[in-house]
Amino acid sequence: MVGMRLNYVETGSADAPVVLLGSSLGASQAMWAPQVDVLAERFRVIAFDHRGHGGSEVPDGPYTMEDLGGDVVELLDTLGVEQASYVGISLGGAVGLWLAQNAPDRIHRLVAICPPSNPAATPDTWTARAAQVRAEGTQSIVDATLGRWFLPDFKDIDPIRQMLLDCPAEGYAACCEALSTTNLLPSLPDITAPVLLVTTDGDTSVPPETVVPLATQIPGAHLEILENAAHLVTYSHPHVINPLLLAHLA
Repeated sequence: MVGMRLNYVETGSADAPVVLLGSSLGASQAMWAPQVDVLAERFRVIAFDHRGHGGSEVPDGPYTMEDLGGDVVELLDTLGVEQASYVGISLGGAVGLWLAQNAPDRIHRLVAICPPSNPAATPDTWTARAAQVRAEGTQSIVDATLGRWFLPDFKDIDPIRQMLLDCPAEGYAACCEALSTTNLLPSLPDITAPVLLVTTDGDTSVPPETVVPLATQIPGAHLEILENAAHLVTYSHPHVINPLLLAHLA
């Protein structure tokens, strides 16, 4: 894509290896607060907003996964970064898998956390949610989303609730439409970057049974299944996630 502007926040030494952080559907780069300072001790951290999210531009939809991945390649070009590692969760994880398949020379190492690999298998789910958000706003899906993202005993959800409420309705809906046409399964065997896959036993957004098989389809992939956690595990369980990230990205 030409001319797309992604909002991003940069932390860490400008001379350090680059790590990109790609967020979940409906969330801004601020969701990575539990990771940024830890990663910035070793890396130049670029936490960005997908198109239609946070401070990024909000073109009319529908979007495609090629749009979302192409935006990241353009961001790397703009920053003058030839190659970066990439950590993505949910939608951001799908974008990471797309990048590893379609821009392999740009991705050094990949962490895909709870990534939807074939959301096109249930396209009506995504197109219906897009229509709902365009008609009623993101407030119409906030409670259901938080119920999937966190276990009931996790209470510190207000910052994430506000991110969802602040997400532009068109951007959220158009990214839903991108997911509705995305099937990343056929090219998984072509991925050459070292991959860490993470799923959780309590994820109802991207169930673990859809993530676990990817480890046998991506050459050399390492799989971690976290217990007593739901979808947005980077936010709820940074004490578990952060050591995994540091070990894989080293």
